[in-house]
Amino acid sequence: MTKKATVTTKYAALLRGINVGGSRKVPMAELRRTVLEGLGHGDVQTYLQSGNAVFSSAQTDPVALARELEAAIEAHFGFRVACLVVDGAYLRAVAEACPFPAAELEGKQLHATFFAEQPGPERFAALDGAAFLPEEYRLGDRVLYLYVPDGLGRSKLAEALARPAVVKGIDVTTRNWNTVAKLVELTGP
Repeated sequence: MTKKATVTTKYAALLRGINVGGSRKVPMAELRRTVLEGLGHGDVQTYLQSGNAVFSSAQTDPVALARELEAAIEAHFGFRVACLVVDGAYLRAVAEACPFPAAELEGKQLHATFFAEQPGPERFAALDGAAFLPEEYRLGDRVLYLYVPDGLGRSKLAEALARPAVVKGIDVTTRNWNTVAKLVELTGP
């Protein structure tokens, strides 16, 4: 009898708000070994200390994977961390659909804000884009592309986009373009 091969998908887990300012510490080695490998995922890697993990799983529902990961993190570390799980194909599509010239920009100038669900246009209706120029944003498929020529920390547009009227009720997390590109690479075939 021949053994049937298990088909797996490569995913990226984007954890929100960990290892910032000394609180909500999630050591990457524990995230890899205890949490992700403990859940039965394979090929586990982490990238940077800011909550980026890549893994393979036979599960096909990214939302279920995110909820499972959130529960495991809370059980292990004692606090809730919002997690978004996306597959490699989605990340490649995000990179390919970028409306800004990513190759010409520094990683700190271009960011992707990932949404757990597609936000409706009414969330952005009160934002006057012209008031923030040269900063700009564009919506994509569960992602907001953000061009901030002076970096995210000095961005008035990023501040406006983080207001509750825009993000309330949706798990969101932002990554700079260097991180997006690396996650595309790590989740690739």
